[in-house]
Amino acid sequence: MSEAWKSTDLQLETDVLVIGGGPSGTWAALTAAVSGSKVILADKGYCGTSGATAPSGTGVWYVSPDAKLREEAKQSRYGLGGQLAESDWMDRVLDQTYENMNKLSEWGYPFPTDDEGNPYRRGLQGPEYMKLMRKLVKKAGVRILDHSPALELLADEHGVGGAVGVRTQTGESWSVRAGAVIIATGGCAFLSKALGCNVLTGDGYLMAAEAGAELSGMEFSNAYAIAPTFSSVTKTAYYRYATFYYEDGTVVEGAGSTRGRSVIARNLLQNRQVYARLDQAPEDVKPLLRVGQTNFFLPFDRRGIDPFTERFPVTLRLEGTVRGTGGIEIVDEYCATKAPGLYAAGDAATRQLICGGFTGGGSHNAAWAMSSGTFAGKGAADYVRRTGTHALRRNLKGLSSSPLSAHGHAAKPSETAGHIRAVQEEVTPYDRNLFRTDAGLGDSLGRLDQLWKEINKDSLALNIDAVKAREAAAMTATARWMYESARVRTETRGMHKREDFPELDSNQRYRLVSGGLDQVWVRTSPVNKEAVLH
Repeated sequence: MSEAWKSTDLQLETDVLVIGGGPSGTWAALTAAVSGSKVILADKGYCGTSGATAPSGTGVWYVSPDAKLREEAKQSRYGLGGQLAESDWMDRVLDQTYENMNKLSEWGYPFPTDDEGNPYRRGLQGPEYMKLMRKLVKKAGVRILDHSPALELLADEHGVGGAVGVRTQTGESWSVRAGAVIIATGGCAFLSKALGCNVLTGDGYLMAAEAGAELSGMEFSNAYAIAPTFSSVTKTAYYRYATFYYEDGTVVEGAGSTRGRSVIARNLLQNRQVYARLDQAPEDVKPLLRVGQTNFFLPFDRRGIDPFTERFPVTLRLEGTVRGTGGIEIVDEYCATKAPGLYAAGDAATRQLICGGFTGGGSHNAAWAMSSGTFAGKGAADYVRRTGTHALRRNLKGLSSSPLSAHGHAAKPSETAGHIRAVQEEVTPYDRNLFRTDAGLGDSLGRLDQLWKEINKDSLALNIDAVKAREAAAMTATARWMYESARVRTETRGMHKREDFPELDSNQRYRLVSGGLDQVWVRTSPVNKEAVLH
């Protein structure tokens, strides 16, 4: 443990510190501020423009409070998710999402209307949504630290009490002492270049684990999205309108956007390029697709390709836990973690509670982000009220597994880049991550364990180069939790696919909780049987 925070350039105090400025982070900050807390929000990028939501349109799991509609909504992915979701959590999220979406309308979000003037509230345009959220957060009095990634949490024997980071535009180090901290840093896409995801490197997972929190559902982390080979835009939902072809024009049987991605992956593994054409889209739907996801079409327009009439090459781009369901385990209805004073929201927190072991882009993810952010903001504000202002006078120490100090080892960018490539080589290949086997997982874990030792052999200088070094550490740790959990789940359930155990095993209908740094561990945790769907 280090005390580098005592010599940081910028030293602040607050009631609640939110780390991450996407949907969950802004909802958390807004809720905590409205609840009476002084709030600071630190974002790795520019709050309102960074992250997976900001550049794109997203569907939202918004369902009117009609009993039949709600039941249908809850059942929609229950089976796909391996029956690991819980009814009461789905109810809470559906209620909170409905309330929050209606609030957005009141606050000025420009929802479109149908021919009869009824608002359509089942989707959001990321740029307008996040621009509004930033405006609301600032209006509520929240101080925003843009371009200020957190590198470690601060804690004492009573729990978490702040964080330390770097301001990447100025090189200044910063520290914030806080009564409570909310991790809203998103998931981990392993720098795969998926649109909006290159700030999502599992940082929050690592910081939470260093504080003693646990993770859950990390085996549900092998999400791959269909994308043109020449584009970073991963909007797989649009490929429901696609037919997939080989180079000679014959149809790739069984390929698709829901259950057919494995077919595409197996062909790509055999160096057989797959092509797509959105030739199943009805004429009246085509203009709506352009309105709904403008950036989906930009790469085509730049190349003079009409995706509705011309074939184009596709690939599968790793989205990891951003479109998976694993994340930090939460222990109560306000998204507290096992570590006192630490809360988690959005993709940083496990989403198994509402969708089990499977989810897609938007929908449940978007609903979970705004709902869990709201829950965590209220929980953190209440926690600070209970613990009192003495929380800011604690003797805090840094928790980084590579201690941060002014005189630590200066991370070499070339060395860090090598570490990042090494972890990507273990998680990107389809025959390691998408199609899993005990032998493959074991081989990767051997290399990842060694990589973890290499990355954490020295202390780190608290400077800009430490940002990438900590990203490399976070991605390595994330991969180890993923693969150890995947090795323990000897079945195929949700998005987790075991080639050597291709069937669902009814005896494994439980969650896997994981943790540990130098030594990763995994244990089973029962699903709340009183909250299952039938």
